[in-house]
Amino acid sequence: MALHTQRPPRATGSADSADSADSAGSGRDDRVTWRIRLRRDRALILMTVPVIVLLLVFNYLPLLGNVVAFQDYNPYVSTNGITAILHSPMVGLEQFQKMAEDSDFWNALQNTLVLFLIQLLLFFPVPIALALLINSVIRPRVRALSQAILYLPHFFSWVLVVTVFQQMFGGAGLIAQLLRDHGVDGFDLMTDAGIFKYLLTAQMVWKDAGWGIIVFLAALASVSPELYEAAAMDGANRWRRMWHVTLPALRPVIALLLVLRVGDALTVGFEQILLQRRAVGAGASEVLDTYVWSTGIQHGDFSYAAAVGLVKGVVGICLVLAANKFAHLLGEQGVYKK
Repeated sequence: MALHTQRPPRATGSADSADSADSAGSGRDDRVTWRIRLRRDRALILMTVPVIVLLLVFNYLPLLGNVVAFQDYNPYVSTNGITAILHSPMVGLEQFQKMAEDSDFWNALQNTLVLFLIQLLLFFPVPIALALLINSVIRPRVRALSQAILYLPHFFSWVLVVTVFQQMFGGAGLIAQLLRDHGVDGFDLMTDAGIFKYLLTAQMVWKDAGWGIIVFLAALASVSPELYEAAAMDGANRWRRMWHVTLPALRPVIALLLVLRVGDALTVGFEQILLQRRAVGAGASEVLDTYVWSTGIQHGDFSYAAAVGLVKGVVGICLVLAANKFAHLLGEQGVYKK
């Protein structure tokens, strides 16, 4: 004889009340007050406080000093820098007019832009090509060893980098000595003003290409192997797999780094150039950074140097916005979304 158990009737009221309680709870979650958020995220906030303080002290507060670009600033009026700014007379756009009539400024700007274009064409593709080459290596040990060797010069100072190039390509360097030993006239690439910009680019490639390789290899690690297998099954050879699978995976990273590189178009290596400018002269080595240093620090024209630095910053912001807009047109995110 089967026993029939009767289920208790569904407590609709309690269920409805539970659903309403859940919805009320979710509603309360949607209306979290700032005090609850502070209490909930206090650990993350405390971790970001030192970074925010450093940005304010070293990046944003110094922007207030750009007011000296519109003054005839005299630091000897007072021992206090703020008091000297307050007592320096305003001259309006006089410094910028002086800049427009200064041939040395236009020479520095021209050298900066030419050096940026050379580095963009010769330096920027090198990490991409090396990352693709290392990624194609099958053995993990060989891949790790190659990556470590290429990344090692990134930790060298510019003094050491310039010294290595001087010992290799200088007038008394290793290559020149070998040529003289075999009856061939030696050369001195370190004092040749005509190839100085290419020499700077070669130094940058040797020093910083390894850092770019790590960035692109990290992007390549996120590519699914199934995409390569599917392309191989469709008959794509190695070059077509690289063109249709690898490069599209790298395109967002390439666009992002390109935007950031364009933002630094007017910053082309102050320390690197300063160490070698005497060998080739100011005509070939003067860029905006060294020009600001020479006019402001060496000659004491702080207002004019501040005006040049302000123009450089404004032009850099415009280049970042333009490059980011170009990345959006290509369908990439860039530095920030639309």
